[in-house]
Amino acid sequence: MKTSAVAALGFGAAMIAAAPAWAQAAAAPVVAPVVATVNKGDTAWMMTSTILVLMMILPGLALFYGGLTRSKNMLSTMTQIGAVAALAMLVWVMWGYSLALGSDNGSALLSNFIGGFGKLFLAGVTPASQAATFTAGVEIPEYVFICFQMTFAAITVALVLGSVVERMKFSAVMVFGLVWLTIVYLPVAHMVWASSGYFFKAGALDFAGGTVVHINAGVSALVAALILGKRIGYPKEPMAPHSLVMTGIGTGLLWVGWFGFNAGSALEANGSAALAMLNTFVATASAALFWMLAEKLSGHKGSALGFCSGIVAGLVAVTPAAGNSGPFGAIVLGAIASLVCFMAVSKLKPMLGYDDSLDAFGIHGIGGMIGAIGTAVVYAPSLGGPGAADYAMGAKLFVQLQAVIVTIIWATIGTTIAIYVAKAVTGLRVSPEVEHEGLDIGEHGERAYN
Repeated sequence: MKTSAVAALGFGAAMIAAAPAWAQAAAAPVVAPVVATVNKGDTAWMMTSTILVLMMILPGLALFYGGLTRSKNMLSTMTQIGAVAALAMLVWVMWGYSLALGSDNGSALLSNFIGGFGKLFLAGVTPASQAATFTAGVEIPEYVFICFQMTFAAITVALVLGSVVERMKFSAVMVFGLVWLTIVYLPVAHMVWASSGYFFKAGALDFAGGTVVHINAGVSALVAALILGKRIGYPKEPMAPHSLVMTGIGTGLLWVGWFGFNAGSALEANGSAALAMLNTFVATASAALFWMLAEKLSGHKGSALGFCSGIVAGLVAVTPAAGNSGPFGAIVLGAIASLVCFMAVSKLKPMLGYDDSLDAFGIHGIGGMIGAIGTAVVYAPSLGGPGAADYAMGAKLFVQLQAVIVTIIWATIGTTIAIYVAKAVTGLRVSPEVEHEGLDIGEHGERAYN
């Protein structure tokens, strides 16, 4: 009896002692899973960014490139840019989005390099479909994401044309664009930006397209120019830009549109977008002035063309670093890229003798390489970048170099294939008579100026 009483008292005491713990367990809040919702502010910003990138192509790039050509080729240059961009938009919604960013192919190995066919012709995408941003639970409509990435594909293939204007058939441009987008742009975009892509998993830094857009386009431009051959009379005959005013207007439109390109790549209207916006201002300003300084130090006058060229060089270099650098790192990166691109255009091209008509390789290719490699440096927190405190610069440099080298090799092989396919189908180059007369009349039957 006594033993039972003691046991009962002990059990009661244990129950009283445990009561607070039970109460805490009962009171502990249940953490609900994060429900992904579409943010209307982010969506509005991304729709705006998409239209800004379109403005970079038409009218920005069309006027920039068009003004740099001779007057007899103004319309053909603008038409080629517009038509190949339109082609890219159709390719993107038919198979480009699915293969680059839209779906997995089911193979762990193959997924490193290309996507799958699950979203061909945008299968399964509806107004209710959502695409993830970089913040858990914050998403945008998938249609908006598709449109934004579509403009990147469109401007990249248009950039390639800067090296081959004034001598390539319109039909050849279209065939080349179709093949090039499929075998060059889509795999590189997947490797760098898709979550299953090789360089995405390796941690490559490419905020808005240093490898995917600029190295890809610049290297492809050089390869295409070498295969196509020089313009008749190059370099003995003067081939000065016919309208630097139009080039200046196009440059301004490119710079304004580039804020959609860079800041839009944050996929949200947040601090990362704001950093990318600031860097797009200051890196570009630095590059524009340093190009003119380089001209002066080389014994020439600081030119309007140099100012425009510096702007584009700075924009190219800051593209991979836009959200991956502090403002002062971006300023230094823009200055270095401008000086190196100046040397590539003014010294390297004449020395090697290739006819990169509008310096697509000298600015986009070289500037993209400087930007991609330099991003690993300016990302360091010790230099004002957003990297973690334990950031290992050497390891990141190795990854960036890998991405640059693979992009160069991939673009070289793919462009060679695309150019020779276009040559087999169309003959590739206009006749000497059309080249002398101008592609405006010879290819399109009209003149820019009457």
